[in-house]
Amino acid sequence: MANILIIEDDETLRFTIARALEKASHSVVAKETLDEARASFNAESFDLVLSDVHLGQESGIEFVDEIRTNGYTGGIIVMTAYATVDDAVSAMKLGADDYLPKPVRLDELTLLTGRLLDQCKQSKQLRLYQRIHKSRTESKRPLGQSEAWVSSVHFAERLAQIPVVNRTEDLGTTSGGAVTTILITGETGVGKGVIARHIHESGPDPTQPFVHVNCTALPSTLIEGELFGHAKGAFTDAKEAREGLFEMADGGTIFLDEIGDLPLELQAKLLTVLEQGKIRRVGSTKERAIRVRVLAATNRDLERKVREGTFREDLLFRINAFVVNLPALRDRGADSVLIAESMLQRLRKEYGLDQINLNIEATEAIQRYSWPGNVRELFNIIQRSAMLCDHHEIMISDLGLPFDSEQYSPESENQNISSNEIRFDFVDGIHTADEIEKLLMLQALEYTRGNVSKAARLIGMQRSSFRYRIERYGIEARIAKIAQR
Repeated sequence: MANILIIEDDETLRFTIARALEKASHSVVAKETLDEARASFNAESFDLVLSDVHLGQESGIEFVDEIRTNGYTGGIIVMTAYATVDDAVSAMKLGADDYLPKPVRLDELTLLTGRLLDQCKQSKQLRLYQRIHKSRTESKRPLGQSEAWVSSVHFAERLAQIPVVNRTEDLGTTSGGAVTTILITGETGVGKGVIARHIHESGPDPTQPFVHVNCTALPSTLIEGELFGHAKGAFTDAKEAREGLFEMADGGTIFLDEIGDLPLELQAKLLTVLEQGKIRRVGSTKERAIRVRVLAATNRDLERKVREGTFREDLLFRINAFVVNLPALRDRGADSVLIAESMLQRLRKEYGLDQINLNIEATEAIQRYSWPGNVRELFNIIQRSAMLCDHHEIMISDLGLPFDSEQYSPESENQNISSNEIRFDFVDGIHTADEIEKLLMLQALEYTRGNVSKAARLIGMQRSSFRYRIERYGIEARIAKIAQR
């Protein structure tokens, strides 16, 4: 049963229409003037408005414009004895859903209102689903507030709305079509897998399968069968046919993590799948159309791999039409602290830990550390610190970060060194990598006056690795002399 507002200045017609709609099990409010209609419209909710166009000196078309402008999403039908094209066009342009000429035929009115109410109900359900989906998507949005991160996530969400339409069975054929591809780039540990999952869940149908493929973990001898499946008897142990990961992802998303490590021969077959939207199982002559979104990720420089001959140029052109480049954690400002706090909250719930928090010094150290391992390294350190902490606060010593705490004291806050501030001049006669590395370390130590932590950070080396090389090259005495100057 729907709630319907009728606006008609002819009393007999108003009564007749109201009775007809009430017989169709609807609740009806019938008014003679726009003032009366506005009072009722503002007092209660209506699923459908049925209005005359000419109401004395007033216009029903203006009322249509008024309620649509104020956000009314229900159905609107206009009626008039002046059944002109101009009236119809004006009403439709301002938001009416349909148009009825007078004299109104009651059977036509009943049929039209029923159809329009069904459409409005479906639209309302769709809007509700979209709001719920948007709310869930936003609540699951990958954590971060820095401009670089938010920009990347928003772009990924826009790409998620691109429809997956690479199968044309609905058009009466079984031929495939070009597959939608998105490339996600960034350093190891920045969250490429998280963004891939977010793209899938932000898409039109997140209930469809999401298949994660780690290209580096698949044995080279089995990778083709894993991706595309195999027919019975295709090889010695193929005792029955088996679908591949692409078929498992049909209708949803397949995520090819570390695509830069795919063998060259597989790259050619993957290119064919992406261009034709069809796969063929190993040992089979039958092609199968698929409808799948392909997300690919890499921390490699694919253009460099193309120049080296280890990655196909045509495949690169095929997958890099849409690229989501994720910033490193060191470029995300205070996001490292935000993520660390979120991780701590999760660890408290999972392990029933006491209310362990980060103290001020640890928080500052987390924000200033370069995090070469990005979010993955941050999680490992926070988990270890929380599990092994003997007190209610995680201190800088609990973090075990590979630098001296002195490096991040307030006094040294404005003494951060950039590698752009020093020029390393190499000496003729030095040819081996070890000799170059040793000289590089010594020049960095000269520049930092023997401060090992700063020298290691200056050349992008972990402090523990720097210490190991000091012993390996036997330069402890040189460092002592440098520090005494």
